[in-house]
Amino acid sequence: TAEAFLAEGHTVIGTTQTGEADLSHPHLTVFQLDLAESESMDACVKEISEMGKGIDVLINNAGVLLDEEETQVVEEKLRKTLEVNLIGTISFTERVIRFMTSGGHIVNISSAAGSLSLPATHDHLPYHYPSYKISKAALNMYTRTLAGRLQGSVLVSSIHPGWVRTEMGGDEAPISAEQAASS
Repeated sequence: TAEAFLAEGHTVIGTTQTGEADLSHPHLTVFQLDLAESESMDACVKEISEMGKGIDVLINNAGVLLDEEETQVVEEKLRKTLEVNLIGTISFTERVIRFMTSGGHIVNISSAAGSLSLPATHDHLPYHYPSYKISKAALNMYTRTLAGRLQGSVLVSSIHPGWVRTEMGGDEAPISAEQAASS
């Protein structure tokens, strides 16, 4: 997605847990961000603020899958999953909303795993990874409440890009990262 925005001539601010990325471009700035650490979020927001630019599009893409083989909720894994996939995402978003431009767009990357309307064993979604599913369902509700709050100034949406071949999605996933970014 960053490559697609850069190819269109946009300035991209990216974040990684290390502050480093495999991608390099004159219009790309990468900051360190750990959504499980409040101090990390504060430092990242300070750096964004110092750039003096508004944010047209915020894509909340960070996420963890800690209970891939679990069929029951394991409290420790649930807490860690919610800390990144939900609480950290909300906390960071709330910190940067002030930089959003009027008419901007906040996109939360969700998953069919967080859908309440699909059967529990839909496609590749068996009764596994309950903490991840819970986190994505909750993220969808945050999207709805934030959309209502920002209605008329910033568009807020959740998208499910599909099962994507990434480090988390694995090699079996049918969709490439390039395909997901272009849809």
